[in-house]
Amino acid sequence: MKLLLDFFPIILFFAAFKAWGIYVATGVAIVATIAQIAYIHFKHGKVEPMQWLSLGVIVVFGGATLLAHSETFIKWKPTVLYWLMGGVLLVGQLVFRKNFIQSLMGAQIELPAPVWLRLNWAWAGFFAAMGVLNLWVAYNFDTDTWVNFKLFGGIGLMFGFVIAQALYLSRHMKEGDIAPKDAQP
Repeated sequence: MKLLLDFFPIILFFAAFKAWGIYVATGVAIVATIAQIAYIHFKHGKVEPMQWLSLGVIVVFGGATLLAHSETFIKWKPTVLYWLMGGVLLVGQLVFRKNFIQSLMGAQIELPAPVWLRLNWAWAGFFAAMGVLNLWVAYNFDTDTWVNFKLFGGIGLMFGFVIAQALYLSRHMKEGDIAPKDAQP
């Protein structure tokens, strides 16, 4: 269910684009993201900072797309979001000496410090590469291809990266590392 909620705005964006075009799809994405954040807030009482960031980026870039009637802004939105997320990981590590990947996953998995560091760098690199790839598709293909890439390519690459990460992590995990540390057997 959480996975569906995470992809709710992009799935609606895709469907609206296929039915009505980029500008209606952009409006739908803005409304869907606002609805998603409202649901998370009322259901869980807390919205993660990255979710607020995502909302801000879609409102700014989606709003610019609608106001300027230019699809360029919405095409930049994934790149900006990827680069902001990667940048947060880099700044956290390099400036604050804080590994945000470890902060997110440390309650579920116990790993050696060098593995957490490699994981942080891998995610930062993945986000940087996804930002570049999004721009390459946006500027070298038509909007329909970009929208297809945004849904299928972006999600597919993310899924593949997570699988590769899980295979890598499995070499460093001990039995029982998947459950939270305070869970009873």
